[in-house]
Amino acid sequence: MNIALGVLVLVGVVCAGSALGRKINVSVPLLLVLTGVAGSFLPFVPTIELNPELVLVGLLPPLLYAAALRTSLFDFGSNRRAIGLLSVGYVIFGTVSIGLMVWWLFPEIPLPAATALGAVVAPPDAVAATAIARKVGMPRRIVSILEGESLVNDATALVCLRAAIAAIAGSISAAEIAGGFLLAAGGGLVVGLAAAYVLTQLRLRIRSVAINTSTSLIAPLVAYLPAEAIHASGVLAVVVAGLIMGTKAPSMPNGAARLSQRSNWDTVQFVLENSVFLLIGLQVRTIIEGVQDDSLGAARIWVGCAVILLAVLVLRPLWVFPATYLPRLIPAVRRNDPAPPWQFPAIVSWAGMRGVVTLAAVLVLPAGLEHRSVLILAALVVVGGTLTLQGFTLPALVRVLKVKGPDPREDALNQASLMQLATTAGVERLKELRTDDDPPEVVAMLKRRTQERGLAAWERLGRPDSESATPSQRYARLRLAMLEAERAKVLELRRGGEYAHEVLSEVLDRLDIEESMLDTSLDELEARPGGGGEGIARPGGICEHLERATDREVPDDASCDDCAREGTTTVHLRMCLDCGHVACCDSSPGTHAFRHFRTTGHPVMRSIEPGEDWRWCYTDELIG
Repeated sequence: MNIALGVLVLVGVVCAGSALGRKINVSVPLLLVLTGVAGSFLPFVPTIELNPELVLVGLLPPLLYAAALRTSLFDFGSNRRAIGLLSVGYVIFGTVSIGLMVWWLFPEIPLPAATALGAVVAPPDAVAATAIARKVGMPRRIVSILEGESLVNDATALVCLRAAIAAIAGSISAAEIAGGFLLAAGGGLVVGLAAAYVLTQLRLRIRSVAINTSTSLIAPLVAYLPAEAIHASGVLAVVVAGLIMGTKAPSMPNGAARLSQRSNWDTVQFVLENSVFLLIGLQVRTIIEGVQDDSLGAARIWVGCAVILLAVLVLRPLWVFPATYLPRLIPAVRRNDPAPPWQFPAIVSWAGMRGVVTLAAVLVLPAGLEHRSVLILAALVVVGGTLTLQGFTLPALVRVLKVKGPDPREDALNQASLMQLATTAGVERLKELRTDDDPPEVVAMLKRRTQERGLAAWERLGRPDSESATPSQRYARLRLAMLEAERAKVLELRRGGEYAHEVLSEVLDRLDIEESMLDTSLDELEARPGGGGEGIARPGGICEHLERATDREVPDDASCDDCAREGTTTVHLRMCLDCGHVACCDSSPGTHAFRHFRTTGHPVMRSIEPGEDWRWCYTDELIG
């Protein structure tokens, strides 16, 4: 009963804290940590001891797997040098440096135990770094590097911790340490690949959505447990399996299973990662009370912990800047990967928040170890200090350095271009499959619905919110109102008892699926981007028509004369770069820009909406 009540309160506080953080625009992880700290000193809150086994087996594998599912394997590969230098090189550098400093500050603590603390505080947290990075809006490459680092660095740190604990128990040679690293890395990689293969083959053969989703939920343990059984890195095995499964998921059959997996992992990740921060705060009172009677003395302990925190903050930039620029002294590296501006390594240096893995790992230290409570307090100070100092100031640092994140206008433009290519492929496939026996109205309906989905993406690039709704917006709003009426009618008939429950549930499920799709569509359409048009991805390259087209001056009173003559509505305006003719876009009822191309053969039109200067080639269906 107490466990059930505790879980209920934990999830309730997590949900309330998350909602409050979003409402007042405060970082949710930091708010939950502070909530936990306050709760730990309340007399009616019971003492909660963090079980390291619970964190390292029950929380860490699913959290890392959920993060790996969302991480691009291609981005991981393209940034592998930076990720490797941080997740392996920096962790080893931090382990040794902090270990020596702790031994210097507290000679009473054996060097192996001091090194164990170095391994514990070396890796930044997988959750804290990426959660704050995405909220701040950093450049995608920085986020990719931080995500990749946080996925792999725990494996390195735990291997270092194992070696240090073995040294505490007795002597351990350099050869044994090297062998442990090779077994951890090689075994974790092999087990992760094997787990991904087995899970992929199962998913290819299972059609049941429930079984497919259940298989996905146990995937982290399928990778973690065998790896740990052979003394390899279970964390690395989970990350490898997650990266591969996330890459293969879109090509797997059964769209319903893919949607179910995404939805369930969103929920699991939300509950676990936010619970982690709350648990960190709840440990504060217990850990502080644990050092009250230590022979080192309270003043010396607290000063030492502050010095360790300072060292953690300083050591990261001491590693990051040389690791960023020294490899680029090699001409081949510099040619393939030019040096980034100094602001990039500055941000990566400051995005080093530690989290629950640090606290869980320090609790693994042998119970009889002398001054163990001091090491636990030092780990807590590092976690709390980095979360507070770096977490609160990272957004301000990004603003001061004037580093811009992804431009939503460019993302919308690239999405529209990609949707156009996908739509064209679908229509071409329809032409291949259709037969003379297919009803013309069915073929026309398929083509129209496919093209309307692509046009909705172009409408995101349109006019300010103050102007009239686009056709896709109006359709979504009207259809939502219709669905509300349809659902009300079904619920009314349910009360009459004339229809079986299974029949009613099936109809309501279909209405819910359509409503969820419309909600997403409407949210995307109303998220009006407001940037430029640079940095556009050009799948398929650039065509000669776009290369040859020269810009023209946009008329001040530009309008679609054809729309005015025919009495149709103009959604967006385009201008022909051959003759300067202004016409409406393909989302407009008249589609006069496309009709102008069909009539004249002029291939390139450009957008003349405010803040837009992108071009579209109708002949080659390329954006530029």
